[in-house]
Amino acid sequence: YPTAMSGSEVWIAKRAGEVFADGFTGATPLALEGAAQYHNTVWSQFLGTIPGSVGETSMIAILLGAAILLWAGIASWKVMCGSVLGALFVGFLGDIAGISTMPCWNQLIVGGFAFGTVFMATDPVTSAQTEAGKWIYGILIGMLCITVRLFNPGYAEGMMLAILLGNTAAPLIDHCVVSVHIGRRNRKLSKVA
Repeated sequence: YPTAMSGSEVWIAKRAGEVFADGFTGATPLALEGAAQYHNTVWSQFLGTIPGSVGETSMIAILLGAAILLWAGIASWKVMCGSVLGALFVGFLGDIAGISTMPCWNQLIVGGFAFGTVFMATDPVTSAQTEAGKWIYGILIGMLCITVRLFNPGYAEGMMLAILLGNTAAPLIDHCVVSVHIGRRNRKLSKVA
């Protein structure tokens, strides 16, 4: 669906017997020239001197926000670490398979991954509530995000979709974790009795 809307064919493409549109919105010539002079390095990605939404591109600002959220006890470090581990795992598999366009560690600092991991996936209302569930929830989000990035070129950024799917799975994750704990306790009680 997203590919048909935005990625399969540019709508200003001219076919036989068709005419160009009278006008369209797009990058100005100055923006195009600036993009031609743009040099994308890992350091510029980390500092946030790359084109993108304000607050989404600067890893320094995102890490500062993460420190504040962790210090205040609002965010869970388990969700953040799980998301990074899940993303690195799938990114590493993509590197091995040769389907990734960038190294697995670089996936963490481009796009909305870091912003989504720190400020959205850690939402205490919609994320998993159990301690083991927080790890599973974070790993699921990281894995889904990079999977969408690798396998769906029409939908290049997968973080928000991954968070929505993770939020949908959070109650089930908590239910399964609690069921496993209850099963363990019942087995221990049956051995004692």
